[in-house]
Amino acid sequence: MSYAIEAEGLVKRFGDTVALDGVNLAVPPGKVLGVLGPNGAGKTTAVRVLATLLRADEGWARVAGYDVATQATAVRGIIGLTGQYASVDEDLSGTENLVLIGKLLGLSKADAKARAAELLAKFELTDAASRSVKTYSGGMRRRADLAASLVGRPQVLYLDEPTTGLDPHSRNEVWATVRGLVDDGVTVLLTTQYLEEADQLADLITVIDHGKVIAAGTPYELKRRTGGQSLQVRPTVAADTPAIATILRELTGIEPLVNTDAGLLSTPVDNPLLLSSVVRRLDEAGITADEIGLRLPSLDDVFLTLTGRTTPTTPVTEGSLA
Repeated sequence: MSYAIEAEGLVKRFGDTVALDGVNLAVPPGKVLGVLGPNGAGKTTAVRVLATLLRADEGWARVAGYDVATQATAVRGIIGLTGQYASVDEDLSGTENLVLIGKLLGLSKADAKARAAELLAKFELTDAASRSVKTYSGGMRRRADLAASLVGRPQVLYLDEPTTGLDPHSRNEVWATVRGLVDDGVTVLLTTQYLEEADQLADLITVIDHGKVIAAGTPYELKRRTGGQSLQVRPTVAADTPAIATILRELTGIEPLVNTDAGLLSTPVDNPLLLSSVVRRLDEAGITADEIGLRLPSLDDVFLTLTGRTTPTTPVTEGSLA
C-alpha cells in the first residue's frame, strides 16, 4: 500500500532531551491522521521533521514517496503547513497576503491574483478580501492561514494545533474547512490537544507520549481498546434515581455511578442486550427516562488511560518540543 505520509524509527534529540524516540507513522492518501499527546510529547517536532524544517537524528520519513532528508525540495513543493499561530501579515489585506505567497512560489502576478481570489472565495473571505487581516475575527484569521498554506496546491497539509485559542463557533468554521479539503483529496496530519477535534476530524489517531507512539488506530478501535461500553440512564424525575440504581445493580451486579449534578446514572456493561432488560424493568416499575443508551469510552477516557493524565489544556508554544 502506498502512503501519503510514512515514517519509521524517527529519533530527534535536543541536547539531553529526546523529543522523538522511534516514532512510526503511516497515513493513506486523502485521510486525516490526528496526532494526540500531552505537552512536550513530541507532536510539533514530528511535524517539523515531516515538513523538512528539522532533520531527524535517526530513522526515515517519506511524503508522497519523497524522502524528507534527501529530497527536501521536492517535499516542500507538495506540502502546506499551518502552525499554531497566524502566519499571515496582519497589515496586509487577505488578497495581498495570498498574492505575495503566490509570487514567492513562482506564480505570475496574474496567476497569483487568480489563485488568491479562488481561495478567498473557497474560504468565504471574499467580502473581507480588501481588508487588512488585523480586522479579521479569530476564525477568519485561521481560515486565511489555511488559505495561505494552500496557495501552492499541496497534496499534504500539516495542521499544528489549528484551533488553539478559538471560540467554539470559529473552531467549527475551521473544522468545516478541513472536511472540505479532505473531500478534495488532500491528506491532513493534524496535531491537537482538543480530543473532540480529533474525534470529529480524524480517520486515524496516533497517541504520542515522551516521544514514543503508545497507541494507534481508528477512534473506534482506541475506544474499544480502552474498555467496554457503559449503560447510562437519565431519569425524567430525579426522585426515581434510587429505584433506577437498584435496577441497574440487580441486573449488572455492579454499584452504578450516580452523577447528581448531571442527573445521570452509569454502569459498565459487557453485554449490549442488557439495554433491553433495563428498558423492560423501568417500564414495569412505571419509571420514565429522558435518556437511556450505551456509549463507548470517549477519547478523553482513552487519553487518560493511555497517558495517565487528563486532557491537556495549556496551549503549546511554537518553540516548544511539543
